[in-house]
Parts: sequence; structure tokens; C-alpha cells
Amino acid sequence: MAATHSMKDHDRVIHGEEVYVSDMDGEKVMMSINTGKYYNLGFTGGRIWELAESCPSLGEIVAALTDEYEVDEERCRQQVHTFVAELEREGLLKLLRETV
Repeated sequence: MAATHSMKDHDRVIHGEEVYVSDMDGEKVMMSINTGKYYNLGFTGGRIWELAESCPSLGEIVAALTDEYEVDEERCRQQVHTFVAELEREGLLKLLRETV
């Protein structure tokens, strides 16, 4: 999980290219055109995907989720960073690391 340590709250998240997404009963299901793999993001993962449409920072995603769900901010941050790192490895999301 070394990739999560390099993430910062000001880094921005964008959708990867070549991904088809469908909403199935509130859960996001997607397929990578590049790999042919299917993914089910579930409800919370789907919400992160929806938030990523506006190129938010990781901090903005954490703030939105802590407003919407009963979750501790630090726990939410750790889980968002881990989730985004996984989707980045799969090519579904891209992380724009900004220098501040």
C-alpha cells in the first residue's frame, strides 16, 4: 500500500479513459475497455466515482463523504486513499498529484 502514502488531500481525481459505467440499482458497475475486466464499485465506491466527475481533490471527496455518511474523518481518508489507489492501479481513475 505504499501508493497511498504518497497521496495528499490536495491531489485531484479524474476518471480514467476507456471505461464504460452503468448504474444498477444504485451501484456502479463498470468495464475497462483496455483490460476487459468488470468491476462493481458498490454504493460508496459508486459515490466516489460520481464525485470524481468534477475532478475534486481527495480532501473534497473525504469532506463530501463525511457529510453524507456517519464515518470518522481519518478513517474515511484512509479508506478513500486506499480505494483511489486501487482504481488508479486498475486504470479506472487517475490521480493528478499537485505540488503545493
